[in-house]
Amino acid sequence: MKLNVIGRQMNVFEETKQQIAKKLAKLDKFFPTEAQASVTLSRKHGASRVEITINAGGTLYRSEQDASDFREAIDRCVSIIERQIRKNKTRLAKRLRETIPEDEFFAPEDEDQELIIRTKEFSIKPMSVEEAILQMNLLGHSFFVFREDDGSNKGRVCVVYARRDGDYGLIVPQEE
Repeated sequence: MKLNVIGRQMNVFEETKQQIAKKLAKLDKFFPTEAQASVTLSRKHGASRVEITINAGGTLYRSEQDASDFREAIDRCVSIIERQIRKNKTRLAKRLRETIPEDEFFAPEDEDQELIIRTKEFSIKPMSVEEAILQMNLLGHSFFVFREDDGSNKGRVCVVYARRDGDYGLIVPQEE
């Protein structure tokens, strides 16, 4: 596994990097090809925070944990990612078992089979970011799509979303 360890506003000792590599090496058995892992360490308000993102064959596995020390946070992250991997592999195996015909020869699957289960259409009305946050909260959703109506760039389709820390984020398309 290719490993990239980053320390935010701190230095990461070689011993810590080796411990992280040892813990993540346990996950190598799940990936047929070499995966890339990015580990970010930081301290915030006296708590040690570890963020691990693994990219394996286009599938992302991510965990973010706070703990009293980095070892505990790393253990929690690795445990969560291992659970995500097992859940994903179980889901794929179950889907394959359901699609295999029992009495017929194996036929090549239709490559145009869609993974989208439901499509929802709705009208996007122009509004400010504050109105979009209000609408999102009223609906009880974690994100809301709207057309921007304030500022000089009118008409852009944007997404406002609720972050885990209680704040809000805004996704704005990049003009090319």
